[in-house]
Amino acid sequence: MSKEVVISGMGLISSLGLSLEENWKNIVAGKSGTKNITLFDASSCATRVAAEVPPEFEELSRNYIKKRAASQMTRVTRMCVAAAKIAVADSGIDFNQLDRTRCSVIMGVVNTGNSSAEKDTTLQNTVFKTMTNSMPAWISLEYRLMGPNFAVNTACASSAYAIAFGYEMIKNGQADVVIVGGADSIINAEEIKGFNALFALSVANDPPAEASKPFSKNRDGFVIGEGAGVLLLESKEHALARNGQIHATIAGYALTSEGYNIMAPMKDGEGMAQTMELALKNADIQKSDVGYINAHGTSTELNDRYETMAIKQVFGDLAYHIPVSSSKSMLGHTIGAAGAIEAIITAMSLRHGILPPTINYHEPDPDLDLDYIPNTSRSKDIRVALSNSFGFGGHNACLVLKKYQE
Repeated sequence: MSKEVVISGMGLISSLGLSLEENWKNIVAGKSGTKNITLFDASSCATRVAAEVPPEFEELSRNYIKKRAASQMTRVTRMCVAAAKIAVADSGIDFNQLDRTRCSVIMGVVNTGNSSAEKDTTLQNTVFKTMTNSMPAWISLEYRLMGPNFAVNTACASSAYAIAFGYEMIKNGQADVVIVGGADSIINAEEIKGFNALFALSVANDPPAEASKPFSKNRDGFVIGEGAGVLLLESKEHALARNGQIHATIAGYALTSEGYNIMAPMKDGEGMAQTMELALKNADIQKSDVGYINAHGTSTELNDRYETMAIKQVFGDLAYHIPVSSSKSMLGHTIGAAGAIEAIITAMSLRHGILPPTINYHEPDPDLDLDYIPNTSRSKDIRVALSNSFGFGGHNACLVLKKYQE
């Protein structure tokens, strides 16, 4: 029998905070996490700004991770494990009361962050730090979970894919609990210079807080962010049986491949549109019920243009009445973690009836004419929302979330 899948725990670490509550407060306030890079000397880079996790994270991680284990993890992996522990605590779940063979972990992982900016890498820990399966493995070890644990890499859609796979496991009765999400950081010289060579990153270094400006006429590329987002999924029946809270319901999703270009999306957003159409069909949601779209919204020329065109193609005249915003305007692009972080923000929007803004929206692009919730968050009670993730290589994901009603 098919089960209703709910989100019962969430953990979020980003440039705007080290807890779900701190992040949500700053997102609703429309704050920017983008500052001058401190993780390495970026003076030789065209881009010298990024949305770094606050340095206080190191002290926080010591509260969650034992010293020996921490020495075998990168800073990014520690973010992932810490966010997972926050999500588990938020859910109130007790794994001692569960069948651990029916508890799984799926993480979206593009890389572990073992780059030139990583500190304290030695011959003894380099293998553990580099293993892309280390994030789900460490979480499984922490709670002695014996269901499948694995990583999925679909570029910027990775953690959205992880959520989709976790949803399937719960819905089909293959697992009772699945911890899903992702973590990432590419704030290092080699990747920044690489993206600069592709003309993908913003070079608007001054002031840093205004560098990420999705859907604006003067956008000039994305800003790199970092962080981790982790969600605990279970069936509604399972959550209620243990008196657990429910943040939101996952109604469905779609995953597609464009088979088009290693970097650019399909012309006119055709692949993006197809993904949203399939997601709505999978979730059995009417287009008129969609009250908000958390856009991929990278602040690049093609993504913002084609995502706007895709929304119009899917929703027709309704598109002009659906608020759309980009969390990346505040958090930067967190790459493998983006899908999970933005799903968490979308769930919070549904639960609290507040839609986050697209900040730095001061010079509208006349070709992009949707309601992008400019600069200031908006109170609005919504029932259904979409969260879009589109990655290099043509990896597309659209998650459909619903407000939980008792």
